[in-house]
Amino acid sequence: MATKAKDQKPVKLHVKTGDTVKVIAGDERGKTGTIKSVNRTSQRVIIEGLNLVTKHNKPSAKNPQGGITKIEAPIHVSNVQPIDPKTGERVRKNAPSKTPNPALRQWLDSEKYIRKTWCLRSRRNSSSRA
Repeated sequence: MATKAKDQKPVKLHVKTGDTVKVIAGDERGKTGTIKSVNRTSQRVIIEGLNLVTKHNKPSAKNPQGGITKIEAPIHVSNVQPIDPKTGERVRKNAPSKTPNPALRQWLDSEKYIRKTWCLRSRRNSSSRA
């Protein structure tokens, strides 16, 4: 029996919002896009412009016409891989201990370091509390 998303704990993922990724499995295989949102409990990401599904909307006070719209559906995080901003090739993330600064993350095949946003937020919050 599958466990429900609310019973699962959030896990650390290899991609973050705003990363450019390439889909490596599924119907959208080979296409690239930018991550719009990340759900850490269900381990799924929504990629801008990919995995479009048809949604049928009932008429309501807000939308009296109703109609059919296309929305982006989530893709499991194991089916996407980050792309190096420099070369445009698929890359793997480096281990945090190998980077010179813990507030940075680096791609294995590249010398480009990317600042972690969570590190900046935690520093701001800790300095304002003191």
